[in-house]
Amino acid sequence: MAFPDELLVEDEQVVVHKHPHWKMLLGPVFVLLLVVGVASFLAALVRTQAWAPWGWAGLAAAGLALVGRFTVFPVVRWRTTHFVVTDRRVLVREGVFSRHGMDIPLRRISSVRVRHTLWERMLGSGTLVVESDSDESLEFDDVPGVQRVHALLYLEAAP
Repeated sequence: MAFPDELLVEDEQVVVHKHPHWKMLLGPVFVLLLVVGVASFLAALVRTQAWAPWGWAGLAAAGLALVGRFTVFPVVRWRTTHFVVTDRRVLVREGVFSRHGMDIPLRRISSVRVRHTLWERMLGSGTLVVESDSDESLEFDDVPGVQRVHALLYLEAAP
């Protein structure tokens, strides 16, 4: 899902548009593989039983429910989360059915910090901490290319 251009004001240009880092998808992919593997194993076990069609239907229903909850929903949530830096502000939009958003005008940003573990540094992600004039500290987790975003924010916020 692309970032909706109708959220931009006239003459506003997108500098950076990112989704959370792909590492957030590792858990959902692992769950998918685990559910498929276990369901296949159990389906093979019940194939010789008289009630095999009912067992397969139950396994399919349970598998679909687990995959929907622990794989499909997180992937859709990841895809509909946007971190955007424009030439005027920082925007965050997230949510599937109900949307949540936050905007910070660049002129109100007082400092920008980066925090990342060794693992996040190897993957190129991290947490971006933006402090505004209201002494409010806002943290954006799992920002891919966090060092580049940090540098671009510094350039855009400079007078």
